[in-house]
Amino acid sequence: MTTSYIKRPCKTPLFGLCVMYPSPGVIERIGPNWDWIWIDAQHGDLDYRETVTLIRAANLIGKPVLVRPPGQDTGWISRVLDAGAAGVIVPMIESLEEAKAMIQAAKFPPEGNRSYGGRRIIDLLGRTYYKTANRDTVLILQLESDDAVAKAEQLAALEGVDGLFLGPDDLLIRSGQEVETPKNPETIGRQNKAVADACQKYEKLGAGIGVAGPMMQMAKDYGFDLIVGGGDVPFLVGGSKKSADEIRAFFADSTQSNDAVGPSTLY
Repeated sequence: MTTSYIKRPCKTPLFGLCVMYPSPGVIERIGPNWDWIWIDAQHGDLDYRETVTLIRAANLIGKPVLVRPPGQDTGWISRVLDAGAAGVIVPMIESLEEAKAMIQAAKFPPEGNRSYGGRRIIDLLGRTYYKTANRDTVLILQLESDDAVAKAEQLAALEGVDGLFLGPDDLLIRSGQEVETPKNPETIGRQNKAVADACQKYEKLGAGIGVAGPMMQMAKDYGFDLIVGGGDVPFLVGGSKKSADEIRAFFADSTQSNDAVGPSTLY
């Protein structure tokens, strides 16, 4: 078992699974359906130890892991990279200064100032892992306001930044809109395209959400490399509600036969 990395350049889009619950079984069971795993330690129900357990599970199935730390926490960044993550998605980047601080945490000299000596990464790859770490692992900055998007080109141009990711929910809220506002070309298309164009100009990874029709179309039209296609939460909620609705409808309708619902697999 070894760590897996995001191969660059991406010849075709890579589709990711978002994980927010501390269940390595979820990654083992449905992770193989996806190209990469996004572990969301910012908004997910996860602490550091649980995050490392999920990284181990993803390593077991040979899928690269990108971790979103709780914030611009340099300790978290270096520790999850030391634990075998393929990279980090750092939230709420607003300035070049913040971006440069993240480069210092995520990259070894001369690009940054990441500390050497991660226990797990040495166990897996040996003591010379640092020689290729800057190339192997990725630092992706998440832009979540119009002010941040306006700096997309400057951020993408920075040596040590490997990609940009648009955060649509915070973007809507910070622009005075409701989070339930439809996410389509009319509401966030300009920002999505600005991020994608900046990444293509500087040959960096463009990342985005593609979990619904308009979002999926934008991700395709703008040429994103990393596309989040689903998550443990919506899969759990959606599957549960569908089954609950089916069984209630069956028992409420006395005319249905026992062939009307199913068969359905439990495992």
